[in-house]
Amino acid sequence: MSKVLSERNFPVDEFFPVASERSVGKNIIFKNEPHKVIGIQEAIDKKPDIALFSAGGGTSLKWAPDFAKAGITVIDNSSAWRMHKDVPLIVPEINANQLRKENMIIANPNCSTIQLAVVLAPIHRSFGIKRAVVSTYQSVTGSGIKAIQQLDAERKGKNSDKAYPHAIDMNCLPHCDVFLENGYTKEEMKVVNETHKIIDPTIAITCTAVRVPVKGGHSEAVNLELKKQVNPNEIKLLLQEDPSIIVMDEPEQDIYPMPILSEGKDEVFVGRIRQDTTLENAINLWIVADNLRKGAATNAVQIAEYLLANNLI
Repeated sequence: MSKVLSERNFPVDEFFPVASERSVGKNIIFKNEPHKVIGIQEAIDKKPDIALFSAGGGTSLKWAPDFAKAGITVIDNSSAWRMHKDVPLIVPEINANQLRKENMIIANPNCSTIQLAVVLAPIHRSFGIKRAVVSTYQSVTGSGIKAIQQLDAERKGKNSDKAYPHAIDMNCLPHCDVFLENGYTKEEMKVVNETHKIIDPTIAITCTAVRVPVKGGHSEAVNLELKKQVNPNEIKLLLQEDPSIIVMDEPEQDIYPMPILSEGKDEVFVGRIRQDTTLENAINLWIVADNLRKGAATNAVQIAEYLLANNLI
C-alpha cells in the first residue's frame, strides 16, 4: 500500500506506519524516508484523515470503529466489514458513486472478486449476465509470507512450516481458505457474495477456487451466460474501451494474459474471449490480475483518491 501511495503520488502530508506493540519503534521506508512505527492508540490520537487497514479481520473488527469515532475514514482490506449492510464494498470503477461523507468504514473487496467485478460490470451493463461459472487459479502470495516460504522451501527440497495441508510445489490445491457446511470454501463464497453486493444480487454465480504454485497474480476461467445475443468481438470491443482493462487476445500469436505479465501492474488483463459452443448467448473469458496490486493495495488507494477528489474526507 505504501509503495502504491508513493507510485501514484497520492498527496501525503504525514505518514504514520501503525502496528502492534511488538513492532513499535521499527522503521518503515516511505518515499525513501524512514518513518517510526507507532501503536494503534497513538495513531488514533494523531487523527489522520485516512487509515488504510490490512491487519486481519479481528484487528479490523476491534479497531476500525474506534478510528471511525475519532473522525478517521477507514479503508479496510480484510473480510471483516465487507458484507455489513451499512458498509460500502467498493471497486472504484464500478460503484464509487455510492460513497458518502458519512461512510467512515469502507470495505475493500476480496482480491479474486475485484478482478472479476472489473470485467463483469461493463458486460452486465451492456448484455445482462444471467449466470457466471468461475474457476480461480490463485497465487500463494494470497496466503501470506508463510505460504511463499513453503513454496520456496519445497522447490529447494527443504522442510518448512506449512501454510497448506499438502505440498504446493508441483501441485494444485482445490482448497482456498476453510471449508464451510455447504461444501464450498470461504474464498469461493466471498466471490459469490461480494460480486452480488458490488454488481447485482440476481446473477447466479458458482465458484471453485484453486491454489497454484505461482508467486504473483491470480487467474480466473470464467463462463458467462448472458441475457442478450453476443459474439466475442462485441465483448472484446466493449472491454477495450475500459482504461482499467487490457485485452490480450491474439491466441494465434500466443498472446493471452498470464500471471507473470500482470505482476507489478494495476490493470486487469483479459483474453481467450470465445463463444461457448454448448450454450446460447454464452462466452468464455480468461482474467488475470496482480492480487497484491489491483486485488488489494491499488484498489484501496484508488478508493482514497476518489474520496479526496470528491471532497468526501
